[in-house]
Amino acid sequence: MTTKKVTTTLLVLISVTMLIALGFRVSIGATADSITVLKTTGMTCGSCSSKITKALESLKGVAVSEVDVEGGWVVVGYDTKTVRPEALAEKVSSTGFGSNVHMVLTPEQFKQITGRDIGAKEIKSSGCCGGKGGGCGSNKKS
Repeated sequence: MTTKKVTTTLLVLISVTMLIALGFRVSIGATADSITVLKTTGMTCGSCSSKITKALESLKGVAVSEVDVEGGWVVVGYDTKTVRPEALAEKVSSTGFGSNVHMVLTPEQFKQITGRDIGAKEIKSSGCCGGKGGGCGSNKKS
């Protein structure tokens, strides 16, 4: 075989392998079959929201999260086969915020209450950590 044929064959094999791997990753992504609403304290701004979102979405089984800083709510869509509601509250608490499970809903119940699917509309955050002394999560309350 010529070098050109070997290179082409190698590139095709690499491309096919990558496509299969990406396809598998997409197909095993978390699906929200349940929604937990967490009552969370100590949040003051968008940075707090980002910190919580990043922590929750790093958990296997979490499909989507929404944070309402002003209201003190964190809403999480997740796969019940992979993660428990209490683990979600624990993950938020481990980032420096007080958090407890307030309610567990089905996606249908959530839509009936809110008029939308989870993740369909991002909750806006406001405020600033700067005036709180220690930054996000420093005012932890349980």
